[in-house]
Amino acid sequence: MKYMSGIFAFLFISICGCGKSGNSPAPQVPPSNLVVTAVVSTDNSGNVSFTATADNAVTYDFDFGDGTIKAVPTGKIDYKYSVNTGTNSFYVTVTAKSAGGLVITKSVPVVVNVVLALFWSEEFDVNGAPDPKKWNYDIGTGDNGWGNGEAQYYTSRPENVIVQDGKLKITARKEDYNGSAYTSSRLLTRDKFTFKYGKIVVSAKLPTGGGTWPAIWMLGSNIGSVGWPACGEIDIMEHKGNQLNNIYSTLHYPGHSGANGTSSSIMIQGANTGFHQYALDWSPSQLRFYVDDQLFHTFPNNGGLPFNQEFFVLLNFAMGGGFGGAIDPAFTNGVFEVDYVRVYK
Repeated sequence: MKYMSGIFAFLFISICGCGKSGNSPAPQVPPSNLVVTAVVSTDNSGNVSFTATADNAVTYDFDFGDGTIKAVPTGKIDYKYSVNTGTNSFYVTVTAKSAGGLVITKSVPVVVNVVLALFWSEEFDVNGAPDPKKWNYDIGTGDNGWGNGEAQYYTSRPENVIVQDGKLKITARKEDYNGSAYTSSRLLTRDKFTFKYGKIVVSAKLPTGGGTWPAIWMLGSNIGSVGWPACGEIDIMEHKGNQLNNIYSTLHYPGHSGANGTSSSIMIQGANTGFHQYALDWSPSQLRFYVDDQLFHTFPNNGGLPFNQEFFVLLNFAMGGGFGGAIDPAFTNGVFEVDYVRVYK
């Protein structure tokens, strides 16, 4: 009986001793005193230096307010905003994390000013044929896949395309040519110049006449491998002679090809009597379209769209087709004039 009592006492002491051991989890301590600073570069480049500090934090997540989120263990990062020209405002949210996964967050405003520099330009200041270092041509009717049921035959003849008096002049003519009733020209910078993000400004005077269809636009440079519309198409300016002064901008991409493109338009005055500036301001977050600095179309961009790669530029003057519509029987010729093409980055 005494022996059994000793065993019971031993077990009781052992159990009680285990309950008082130091093996229980230490209490979790969340981060505290989170401080976030942002130093915006004064060179209007979009560069910002961020620093985040917090007690008991082992890493930091930065949400830069433009759709980008990055883990930054040190709390220090230099970030470049690829944004539209001008003043851009963001709220940057930083989440500090402890080793145990506890968090604290803080948001700070950041204002980024961006002034772009001239990256590429075509001023059309040398008379004769367009500069072969900058421009190629699509020749024919487009029956090989790039036509839209238009009536013209595209050529590189001086009768259809020439630089004179500081202007590119693309002339559509009513004439029988290789089985077509009209001729014109289509220029493109494919394999010569491409760009990704920035601002493109084109000064142009549009032609007159029912059925005329001038365009300033861009295509993804991977069109040869993925085809259209997977490559993406950005129409900066399209004009129907049958709707004088109504300027269209449209985006085509998978699910939004042909007449299902995402489009907007604006009425202006004197599209065919004077030069106007047609512009696209393009960033990872949005594409903004302007006529004479007036914003009329904003399209939200994201990484799932094809508008985040290199694009090349096209200038052409079509007749009729699905967009141009009925051609005025009295039309004999018309001229699409371009003063310059300027790309800023």
